[in-house]
Amino acid sequence: MIELVAKGLATLEVSLKHSGSLFMYAGHEGGAYAKNSFGNIYTAVGVFVLGRMFREAWGTEASKKQAEFNNFLERNHMCISMELVTAVLGDHGQRPQEDYAVVTAVTELGNGKPKFYSTPEIIAFCRKWRLPTNHVWLFSTRKSATSFFAAYDALCEEGTATSVCKALDEIADISVPGSKDHVKAQGEILEGLVARLVSHDSSNQIEKTLKEFPPPPADGVALDFGPSLREICAENRDNEKQQIKALLESVGSSFCPSQLDWFGTHGADYHSRNVDRSVLSKFLQAHPADYSTKKLQEVVRLMREKRYPAAFKCYHNFHKVDGMSSDNVFYKMVIHVHSDSGFRRYQKDMRLKPGLWPLYRGFFVDVNLFNANKETAAEISSNSVNETGSNTAGEDDFADEDANLMVKLKFLTYKLRTFLIRNGLSILFKEGPAAYKSYYLRQMKIWGTSPAKQRELSKMLDEWAVYIRRKCGNKQLSSSTYLSEAEPFLEQFAKRSPQNQVLVGSAGNLVRTEDFLAIVEGGVDEEGDLLAEREITLPGPNISVKDTVPKYEGLIVFFPGIPGCAKSSLCKELLNAEGGLGDARPLHSLMGDLIKGKYWQKVAEERRKKPNSIMLADKNAPNEEVWKLIEDMCHKTRASAVPVVAESEGTDSNPFSLDALAIFMFRVLQRVNHPGNLDKASPNAGYVLLMFYHLYEGRSRKEFEGELIERFGSLVKMPLLKSDRDPLPNPVQSILEEGIDLYKLHTIRHGRLESTKGSYAKEWLKWEKQLRDILCGNAEYFNSIQVPFEFTVKQVLEQLRSIAKGDYTPPDTEIRKFGTIVFAALTTPVTEIKDALNKLAESNPKIDAFLKDKHLENLNRAHVTLAHKRSHGIKAVADYGIYLNKKVPVELAALLFSDKMAALEACPGSVEGEKIVSKNPWPHITLWTAQGVAPKEANMLPQLFAAGKATRIDFNPPIILSGTIDFY
Repeated sequence: MIELVAKGLATLEVSLKHSGSLFMYAGHEGGAYAKNSFGNIYTAVGVFVLGRMFREAWGTEASKKQAEFNNFLERNHMCISMELVTAVLGDHGQRPQEDYAVVTAVTELGNGKPKFYSTPEIIAFCRKWRLPTNHVWLFSTRKSATSFFAAYDALCEEGTATSVCKALDEIADISVPGSKDHVKAQGEILEGLVARLVSHDSSNQIEKTLKEFPPPPADGVALDFGPSLREICAENRDNEKQQIKALLESVGSSFCPSQLDWFGTHGADYHSRNVDRSVLSKFLQAHPADYSTKKLQEVVRLMREKRYPAAFKCYHNFHKVDGMSSDNVFYKMVIHVHSDSGFRRYQKDMRLKPGLWPLYRGFFVDVNLFNANKETAAEISSNSVNETGSNTAGEDDFADEDANLMVKLKFLTYKLRTFLIRNGLSILFKEGPAAYKSYYLRQMKIWGTSPAKQRELSKMLDEWAVYIRRKCGNKQLSSSTYLSEAEPFLEQFAKRSPQNQVLVGSAGNLVRTEDFLAIVEGGVDEEGDLLAEREITLPGPNISVKDTVPKYEGLIVFFPGIPGCAKSSLCKELLNAEGGLGDARPLHSLMGDLIKGKYWQKVAEERRKKPNSIMLADKNAPNEEVWKLIEDMCHKTRASAVPVVAESEGTDSNPFSLDALAIFMFRVLQRVNHPGNLDKASPNAGYVLLMFYHLYEGRSRKEFEGELIERFGSLVKMPLLKSDRDPLPNPVQSILEEGIDLYKLHTIRHGRLESTKGSYAKEWLKWEKQLRDILCGNAEYFNSIQVPFEFTVKQVLEQLRSIAKGDYTPPDTEIRKFGTIVFAALTTPVTEIKDALNKLAESNPKIDAFLKDKHLENLNRAHVTLAHKRSHGIKAVADYGIYLNKKVPVELAALLFSDKMAALEACPGSVEGEKIVSKNPWPHITLWTAQGVAPKEANMLPQLFAAGKATRIDFNPPIILSGTIDFY
């Protein structure tokens, strides 16, 4: 990101992430939608809040403007997305003081690819209609962009809305305040920030927009619009339908003229009227009436063919009920992507197919299936061609590609409440304090939380666990109202010390929700906001499993691999290894090929019987579905899990290279009498391995390893191929590529049908024979490129023993890691400083006398402090971000010392023509302090020297060193 900004190709745009729910609105008939649902309490609340905001903005003209707004959205095929912030839909990080929404995106479908408005266009649109906008900052230079990321690193564990907004206001090139003050409307607890790349011209565009569209007035603020959202919910607590009806009636007919999306026709339950599943197949087989439909079919077809973790739910569109017949069907399609990995895989497909439409979170489509006569069909075909021609790939330029360059940055004060307290409730009440402690320690390790904060939070969370279990007994605290107990606890905890106040961030002034909380049918949160979310955050730089694999816990060793990766042979060797994994826990194995029934269910049973054991799960674990099962097992049986993967360079879209695949196939075809019937006698062995290989498709090696580390906190690599091997012989590479092509053709037409069946059966038979002939013909090559198995066993055993002991740091996944910054400094070489002082001591008796009893051999780090966030502020520290890791000449001019401390006077030089200036009045390197004297006291040495209480020895000539700018 920073490099694109530095080259003038982009601007970094940052906006606030309000703690709320996704709400989308496309006009009354277009529909109101939540994240993956509609026609429920979430969308009713959203419609009410949006309607109330119109009234506050337009006053007596509100009804007229509401109707105009609906017509405008429907006529132009537009949708607005908002962050819906409310206290009636359950607790997030902090209960908001107000119920409101902030517009985060505006989309226009038109006749081609969906167009997302730029931020200047969103501001213009919102100010025209008097809708609330978000707080936005622009960073258009390398210095401001690097300062932003440094500021986040300094604030990520302590930042609140006030401190974050103040720091970004000081750093940003442009700051555009939002319509809603986060502190007044929601509170101090800030969920996070969203940073993304936008056009470099955004700065000019936004300045122009702000001049043309000044902040609109609020004509209705003083008017009485009747009961508020919270009052309506409080008055209608009998059931969800009653609350929905009351909310929609209060909105008024100008904004919500009918309630079909919620109640269907004649009071029928909308969601009981699902469309027959065959409609989806008919949709994919139908001739597209326009370009948009054609592109949407491509999206759905690709996702089904590649078995993405997604559901395609279809419902009748009751707004079109009068026009429906057997030849003319209207329905709404909801594309629900179950896992974030689906989006990552899809982006890989977009790079391979540039014309592919993007996939969105919250994807709703109005679909019309109809039979056309010849004249209409010809017209449709003509329109489809014309639209295709007018929408070339050339238009999908910078903005579309960069929409994916986005990062969400969350703050620890929010994560404490949402992930450590709320999401830990079920573990605490069902499995007890020890399992809860394991859970929150694991989360903090995954986040890379600083050791100091981990200690503070552990102390607080242990206290919370005792407090809430004592108060609630065995009855679990509701996650939708957990802040009723957590907020008073945090407030009392914060009052004990300033350190506690910083840890908590902000507490107090609790808004009580028990009397007006919206009723969610069956207690299910369709937004996913009341479920135990799994925080996907990049692993920190020093994840240790010392706390996550204690001796009283069990351990699951599992294998995200492919048949032929040698997992069964490895498990046998591990079982027979002298001393096991280095501790007293029993070690046992379950071989998947010998287990009848559901394998992972059997593993869970064994875990419950032997909770302190180490389980070798001898079965391939190739996908997220299995990984989630293992995670659940870990939570329920107090265990940790360690993935063992065969080493491979991988490809851009698969963690295993063709070299690795070839070895796996070669090994399988050498087997005889395999208990799983996958050996040289298997007629479709090659096909089976291709099937496993494609289960990993969509992830590079870096992404694959990174995700496993994110989930489990560790990773063991199993050596496979020699690094100095010859490349794959051409016949081997060709036969593998032919098999991959054939596999794609087969799955497109037949899905999971066996290769021995279907229209490609003959081609598979021929390919399987050729595969065997070619691999066997290159047996000498395959035997020569493999790492000796004894070496593999030794390496894996050493890694597992390190993990069992807790002496482990996971491999670097080369992904940006966030950490807490306290100060910026010039790190200087300790050895060179010691050598220079020893040489000076040889010719200067005063220096020699001083050094004799100071034990400078214990000096292990030397730095010149440039700025400290407590003393100089976040911006002062962040401004050095542009020089991070740069070399800087440092001139040491003198040694100053007293009987309690000693320091070297330092004068930093320049980097790229810029003088590095320390914010400290006296830049120095502290060498020594007496016992009980804080290092910062060395700042007083110049004053002590002036008072005759310290000695100064000037160096002539000065000592010249080279330092590096770092953050600590």
